[in-house]
Amino acid sequence: MDATEKGAVFRPLKRKALIYISKSVLFVYMISSFPNINLICLKKNFPDFYFVSSTTKVLTEFSDLKKELSRDDFSFVVPDFRLNKEFEKLVQLDEKSKAKVEFLCNECCSPKCQERKICYENVSRKNLGLECSDHHCAAPDGDKGYRFSSAMKSPLFIGIEDIQNKYLKMGFSNFKIEGRGLGSAMVLEFLLYYLVRPEYQIVVRAEIYLDGMLDLF
Repeated sequence: MDATEKGAVFRPLKRKALIYISKSVLFVYMISSFPNINLICLKKNFPDFYFVSSTTKVLTEFSDLKKELSRDDFSFVVPDFRLNKEFEKLVQLDEKSKAKVEFLCNECCSPKCQERKICYENVSRKNLGLECSDHHCAAPDGDKGYRFSSAMKSPLFIGIEDIQNKYLKMGFSNFKIEGRGLGSAMVLEFLLYYLVRPEYQIVVRAEIYLDGMLDLF
């Protein structure tokens, strides 16, 4: 399947440095809640990694996004999803900056959420094994958890047609799918939607469901 034809360019995840330290695997959360991370030291010790300015920074101001894009430290920058449809400003970015932007396509969080940064910090601390209380989302329908159907209704959702007919034509080619920790069945639906032509989705889904070696639920 040609990823570009589907409107997305996906890179191998094995080189990504946006992860956390856990046993024998090095992952680094590049977020403001952990300012002591020495990026120069990380680059020196892990020269084969590339670094991504994470959506966990919650860059909601376009001026902050431009500043982050100007930093040579990062190969890619993920703006907050609330900047997804700022087309008048996005189109004015130079080609170098456009090549670094990575859009979060399928966010389910409410655009009016005021606690997104706090939520990310809480999740990051848990991933790092730090003691902290649970964060309880106070946003509308926050108690329902993630639902792809809800994400698709958001005015900030980036679908296949958006990618093909808008973003690619504007010069953007990097897109991020949220939800790798939501379970195999949910991840499968994301991949079917973004990477498989509609007429083949039922075929691929059936083949995977019939494979007894896969743990989907």
